Amino acid sequence: MVPTPSRPRAALAAGLCLSALLTGACPAGAQDVSAVAPPPVQDAAKGEPIKTEPAKEPSAAKPAEPAPVPAAQPSPSPEAAPAKALEAARKSREPAPLVYAKVSADPVPAFTPQTFLHTLRAAERYAAFAEAGGWEKVPDTLMSLKPGERHPAIPALRHHLTLEGDLPADAPASDRLDPPLVAAVSAFQARHGLPDSGILGRLTINALNVPAETRQRQLAASAARLMGTKFPFGERYVAVNIPSATVEAVENGQVVRRYVAVVGSPDKATPTVETRITDINFNPTWTVPISVVKNEIIPQMRKNPGYLAKNRIRILGPGGTEVDPTKVDWATEKAANYTLRQDSGLDNSLGQVRIDMPNRFAVYMHDTPAKSLFARSVRFHSHGCVRVGQVKELVGWLLQGVEGPNGPGSTWGAMEIETGIADGERRDIKLPKPVPVAFVYLTGYAGADGRAQFRDDIYWLDSPKPAASPAASPAPAPAAAAAAPRPADPPATGSVGSRAPAAKAAAPPVPARRSSEPFQTVR
Repeated sequence: MVPTPSRPRAALAAGLCLSALLTGACPAGAQDVSAVAPPPVQDAAKGEPIKTEPAKEPSAAKPAEPAPVPAAQPSPSPEAAPAKALEAARKSREPAPLVYAKVSADPVPAFTPQTFLHTLRAAERYAAFAEAGGWEKVPDTLMSLKPGERHPAIPALRHHLTLEGDLPADAPASDRLDPPLVAAVSAFQARHGLPDSGILGRLTINALNVPAETRQRQLAASAARLMGTKFPFGERYVAVNIPSATVEAVENGQVVRRYVAVVGSPDKATPTVETRITDINFNPTWTVPISVVKNEIIPQMRKNPGYLAKNRIRILGPGGTEVDPTKVDWATEKAANYTLRQDSGLDNSLGQVRIDMPNRFAVYMHDTPAKSLFARSVRFHSHGCVRVGQVKELVGWLLQGVEGPNGPGSTWGAMEIETGIADGERRDIKLPKPVPVAFVYLTGYAGADGRAQFRDDIYWLDSPKPAASPAASPAPAPAAAAAAPRPADPPATGSVGSRAPAAKAAAPPVPARRSSEPFQTVR
């Protein structure tokens, strides 16, 4: 049966579904991070699973304390058992608390008007390191080292950290892991998107053993991708560094907030884009791309005819007339001739908010019902769009200075945003002054202080992928395979103005991806 249009009561019912979704009771829900690990993505430079900001390092084990012996408790009465069972059932339906991976608090943006020149100079400096022999590899036995202990590889570690500027050149020579060296290790970790614990764990050893030649190549390739950019930075802009899987809200040259993000997987890469954010959409609908209809919807409908109704997806024919799914021949691909649109709601693939930014790739930033992914250290799971953790906070920043829902003098604060979403109706809010936004791919970059930052080359853009690397991640699709942009969504009931014309995408191309996001029940 075709689902009816969403209403406030339907939004409330969807809220109950979200509880099941987040606790794992719903098949479409997010899975527990500790129970399901993402498939590892290999890095050409290290041959190790890709990390992103941040990955947990092993810490020194603490001696186990004897567990206190619990006092004897009286046996519960038979009458108390049903009450306790009801309470346990109630708690099992409550949504799990949201957890977000920790990201850097560095106020320096990854992408600024000076990033190109700073990165180019850093590449020249690392080329000199490579020509001089680079640095020695350090052994795994350093992982067992505790502060204050000695190790014959410590001088080589000191030399490396001094070259890169993490350890002062005038630091006293020693084969001991002393406090200045621990601080230098912490600084090194921060530059590589690792937790700055100062502990020499596996990921830190892997990063230390990446050759100077590889680091120089990362810097040079990133600078080349920035060459010729005409991005209008301005006082306020948004930057997404794809390899970092983070979103930066930049104001007056400083990062005022950095958000954890989920970006495209290696075979569905997020493209580099330079455009402007023009609209904020509350309770967006989602138009299913033709590629998803052919590859995912049609096979699902052949196995489960109630699939569309369960996921509140409508079939629209010419003129927007609704088509009964039972009238469609699912044994063929004729369904691709129709428009399939998912109703707005908590379980919508785009969540409760979409940040609209016209571009030829039809990518954008949005909320998601699969929020457990934000807690993961590896966050390369989307079909190309960027899912933003704490997206409503970013929306509040974007809507600063925009007239609120109560007329002149009102603003879009946290309460107004929640209220605007809670009624379940689609609403578009046009930004009077569009905010510039850039999706960039920087695996190596430098700031004004010359210190280089490094992230993993998740899409193999810095160097060719090794031919014999079966464990490595799949190669991205060629650019010619890009899908057509998704159809425009219908006008919202609370629309404020029309959309701006599509902006030109950034010059440096990246591997293609599907034209829009899949909903979580498919992936």
